[in-house]
Amino acid sequence: MSAYLLRRLWQMLPTMLGVVLLVFLLFNWVGGDPAYILAGKMSSADSIANIRRQLGVDQPYYVQLGIFLKQVLTFDFGQSWATGESVASILGSRLGPSLTVLLPLTVLETVLGIALALAVAFVRGSLSDRAVMVVCTVGMSVSILVYIIGLQYGLAYKLGWFPVQGWGDSLGENLLRYAVLPILIGLAVSLAPTLRLYRSFMLDEVGQDYVRTARAKGLSETRVMWVHVLRNAAIPVITHVMASLPALLIGAFLLERFFGIPGIGREVILAVERSDFPVIKAITVYVAAATMLFNLLADLLYQAVDPRVQLK
Repeated sequence: MSAYLLRRLWQMLPTMLGVVLLVFLLFNWVGGDPAYILAGKMSSADSIANIRRQLGVDQPYYVQLGIFLKQVLTFDFGQSWATGESVASILGSRLGPSLTVLLPLTVLETVLGIALALAVAFVRGSLSDRAVMVVCTVGMSVSILVYIIGLQYGLAYKLGWFPVQGWGDSLGENLLRYAVLPILIGLAVSLAPTLRLYRSFMLDEVGQDYVRTARAKGLSETRVMWVHVLRNAAIPVITHVMASLPALLIGAFLLERFFGIPGIGREVILAVERSDFPVIKAITVYVAAATMLFNLLADLLYQAVDPRVQLK
């Protein structure tokens, strides 16, 4: 196991280096000169030169690349160009609110998706199965903006069951008060495609020989589905969950923007609007690193779920 971990971590290095080079090229050659963006249209040549010197973009490209590599290795991306605050402190303060919403959402989505997928796979081909699939198709056809605006207006503004916007100082207050409606909306949006996907995983296993053997031994259909089918369908489920976790931090920007949640997704929008390149570059690199680490974690979970899986 230790040899496998070392080999996988070693293999991540060229991938991470490629990500760093790509980000550097995009922001330095394609993104334009940030000094012109920050200085404004009516600025003079002297002020633009002064901003370029302060930002360090007047240095040769190889010097800038070396600085960027040092920032990646030390996890220190300097200061925000828009606010002057440390990028590390910005992301550290934004991570908590995002996780407060996304962790319960991911757990509920996964548990409900698996339970409902097993239930509809149990009655596959029936009227109930087809009705659930129709509901999922309709739910997937509705934009997330419709869910946000409709439920925010109806449940928060009209009925007053939840705050329309806001965020508190304590975890308990945020989790039990401010994050409830965003979690419900995120669940309404994500559960339908998750259910359809997990149902296909379950049905792929239902037709396997080991399922027919288990039935021939006299095992109940409930035991076959919840023990044998679920165990073997867990591998693609783990793949889906682990692959979606890093993207959730960025993908929840609409929820964070509409509900005033000071999370990572909302910070990305603000950074783009302000052309705050240090923040954008830091988030891009961190998401790439998180994606690789979660892929490694998924491989380790494969063997925990099914010892027959050999890590190579």
